[in-house]
Amino acid sequence: MSKVAILGFGVVGSGVAEVLKQNGPHIDEKVHSPVELKYILDVRDFPDSPFAPLIIHDFSIIEQDPEIDIVVETIGGAKIAREFTRRALTAGKSVVTSNKELVAACGYELMELAREHGVSYLYEASVGGGIPIIRPLKQCLAANEITEICGILNGTTNYILTRMIRAGLSFDAALKEAQQNGYAEADPTADVEGHDACRKICILASLAFGIHIYPEQVPTQGIRGVSLADVAYADSCGRKIKLLGRAIRSTDGKIRAYVAPHLVNGEDPLAGVEDVFNAITVRGNAIGDVMFYGRGAGKLPTASAVVADVMDAARNKDRPKYLDWGPGGENVTLSPEDVISPWYVRAESPAEALRSALGEVTVLARAGAPAGEAAVLTGAMTGRELETRLSRISVHAAFRVLED
Repeated sequence: MSKVAILGFGVVGSGVAEVLKQNGPHIDEKVHSPVELKYILDVRDFPDSPFAPLIIHDFSIIEQDPEIDIVVETIGGAKIAREFTRRALTAGKSVVTSNKELVAACGYELMELAREHGVSYLYEASVGGGIPIIRPLKQCLAANEITEICGILNGTTNYILTRMIRAGLSFDAALKEAQQNGYAEADPTADVEGHDACRKICILASLAFGIHIYPEQVPTQGIRGVSLADVAYADSCGRKIKLLGRAIRSTDGKIRAYVAPHLVNGEDPLAGVEDVFNAITVRGNAIGDVMFYGRGAGKLPTASAVVADVMDAARNKDRPKYLDWGPGGENVTLSPEDVISPWYVRAESPAEALRSALGEVTVLARAGAPAGEAAVLTGAMTGRELETRLSRISVHAAFRVLED
């Protein structure tokens, strides 16, 4: 038998409890042994919940209970969650988490601690919610040398951009709608500024390339600067704006990773990913491109991934699973400003001035454009070169174009 404790009874934690209860017989059958929820740790009481008898407020009860084999961490953040995770692993308990912030910042440290104490540290739900990506990346694609990962990694920003494209809503109006529908938090900073996508691309890159990539090594640009003018110009050339996280392995083994809005060709599968859905494209030298698509968040999809990790930990108590990577450092990444690509540029400048600065360009048009505004697609160049060429021009927006 395996006994489980859940840390945090919010959206994901309560979903995990529900899945363990509703699918209990199925889970026991798959694991070939009973899996029982014993504790739920939270600072709050839930007197009306069917799980009220399991609520406790002191982590040391879980830490010191020899019956607890698996701890599910759904607290979020990287402070208290890190402390409790370290204590659980040190006590010889496997830990399962959906906490992308913690895995991105402390994954290597916690995986090493798990290995030291002969237990598992599993984190499938930290990227893509219910989309299976961690195990396929580590196991199913293991024969490949991964060269690039690129994806729509945040459902909130994708919803906002979809509503801007489909309904003509401004960024502020689309954000307000997302908040009303429960897709965005009251403080949406982590989503709209790209921090959430940054953490996820860090985890994917670390796993794919075998070295810890830290969030502070990943330049990040969100979607606050995307306007309806940019949406219209993108549409005029058959493209859509998407917030992408990218990690590219260079020939010397170093990684260029970043998060930023891109213009994506309308025929590209990523362009068709709308609303709160996520999609992740992985490029391997043997398989080519493969895509993982689905709901990137939500109570039950995320809980589904968490419980699958619980089952894996329960099945492998005597032979722990290590989906790990090596240490990082200052010298493992390169600036994404050296990545060569075409660019979309919108500026308060005549088209001829942009042509003079940027060379051969494709001039774009949109209805209702004010006098003096111009937008173009450039030839391929680095971000550094673009910045140098535009040094004397008042630029409103500059986004990479994902090459076809």
